Amino acid sequence: MVDRLHFTDSDEANELIAHEPFALLIGFVLDQQVTVQKAFEGPLVLRERAGTLDAAQLAAMDLEPLFRQRPAIHRFPGAMAQRVRALAAHVAAVYGGDAARIWSGASSPDELRANLEALPGFGEMKVKALAAVLAKRFGVAAAQALVPAHPTLGDVDSPQALADYQAGKRAHKAAMRAQRAAAPRPG
Repeated sequence: MVDRLHFTDSDEANELIAHEPFALLIGFVLDQQVTVQKAFEGPLVLRERAGTLDAAQLAAMDLEPLFRQRPAIHRFPGAMAQRVRALAAHVAAVYGGDAARIWSGASSPDELRANLEALPGFGEMKVKALAAVLAKRFGVAAAQALVPAHPTLGDVDSPQALADYQAGKRAHKAAMRAQRAAAPRPG
């Protein structure tokens, strides 16, 4: 078990996402069109503003004012408040509020994939990235088969590794943009 994940500049946020499975899930939901650091600091800010990260309690709250409070938790506070609330409702209803059961209760990679794909806000990329974190940082055996060959947050084990991961991601996106720009246009 790791004592912290190195996804933010906040030691407290890094410890929270390593020790609180639901906080980790919230970070992954928020990891869209913001930096990794901003996304994974979100669970700590939400806990400070809501007073809890209990899934059932968050599912019953109007989270949008908490997300909009300055500084906003996400650049799209309304949409992300709804997503986090939907995630909280799902974890509360399906897993009794115990987010770790999503992976600890999975008896196979296929079952784990199905559990992760059923989470609101989780598409194929987030499923693979979370599986990589579960396999490489937490030793979840069922996640091993879901880990992609390319670098993911699962490879981040230090602040320098995060910087290297983000630099690699920027370079890959730039190469993809250049490739699209150079492609012949049909017609």
